[in-house]
Amino acid sequence: MDGGTAGASGEALPRVSVVIPVRDEQGSLGPCLDAVLAQTYPVEALEILVVDGGSRDGTLDLARRYAERYPHIELLSNPAGTIPAGLNVGIRASRGDIIARVDARARLAADYLETAVALLATSGADNVGGPVRSASRTATGQALALAWSSRLGLGSAAARYGEGQEHWADTVYLGVVPRRVFESIGLYDETIVQDEDSEFNYRLRARGGRVLVSPRLRSLYTNDPSLRRIARKNFQFGAAKVAVWRKHPAMLSPRHFVPPIFVAVLALGPVALWTGGLAADLWLILMGSYALACLTVAARAYFQRRERGALLLPLVLAVIHASWGAGFLASALRLSGWRDRPATVLAREDQPETAR
Repeated sequence: MDGGTAGASGEALPRVSVVIPVRDEQGSLGPCLDAVLAQTYPVEALEILVVDGGSRDGTLDLARRYAERYPHIELLSNPAGTIPAGLNVGIRASRGDIIARVDARARLAADYLETAVALLATSGADNVGGPVRSASRTATGQALALAWSSRLGLGSAAARYGEGQEHWADTVYLGVVPRRVFESIGLYDETIVQDEDSEFNYRLRARGGRVLVSPRLRSLYTNDPSLRRIARKNFQFGAAKVAVWRKHPAMLSPRHFVPPIFVAVLALGPVALWTGGLAADLWLILMGSYALACLTVAARAYFQRRERGALLLPLVLAVIHASWGAGFLASALRLSGWRDRPATVLAREDQPETAR
């Protein structure tokens, strides 16, 4: 581990390692790196690790150009190609006291790292992050951002997607974590290819750690997805939740079963309608109530935000719920065995010489 850099008060500042896992993000990586390079945190106490997961567009060439221009940027390879594997590659190669995860589509405010380091020093938190603020040029992207901030869209997790007050949470977007935490609980579990941050933060909290969401940590997530991509990603998230459930059954709450139950009820519709009677009436009432709830949320969002994406919100909500629930059910049907899978741990030779 490298020594720290003196701050304005004369105290040594911890070295921060920014880890950015990427794959095919040619259009996003440049603005992301520009935002990291514009940080108020001293450049002498900063390293930036871009971990490529097998890009086939111009991402690698772009990253190489930045690395040639800025000596504190390093390009690493992630043969596995998944996000948790990429994060682990970066963490193992890092030399910082603090690890800051940054997604290629994220744009950090200039004081993001400085504020995160201060919060870690003063709040007693072991992982800090800010709410998800999303920006999109398309109606679909706007609708997705509105869905993220709605309790109908994400349940209690929606609290992480609004402004709100500083609060303790079960998990957090991005995340700035002291190295000592990884040394204590291990790295990201590479068998969980989605939702790896929730699983990691569960282990952190199980060891007595705390996760803080602070609106002082400002970032912007740029997202212009298609409905197809929304469906694919949420199917993957639903399937990943079963993998998390296998490892930590206590992580699942009743709300996690709502989407798969919704999909099951939806699939029974033709049978209920063919049967007629009470079954058909009940199915129509349930589907009508769901549609009314989606339309109500959309109408409220439109009058509050005046964004055209609100008009697509009912459709996006349905896609999120149906694809997440379908992924959960598909993964549950493939479930075999309930053995815990150990998290990938930091190898002994990779630990810093002066672990805290």
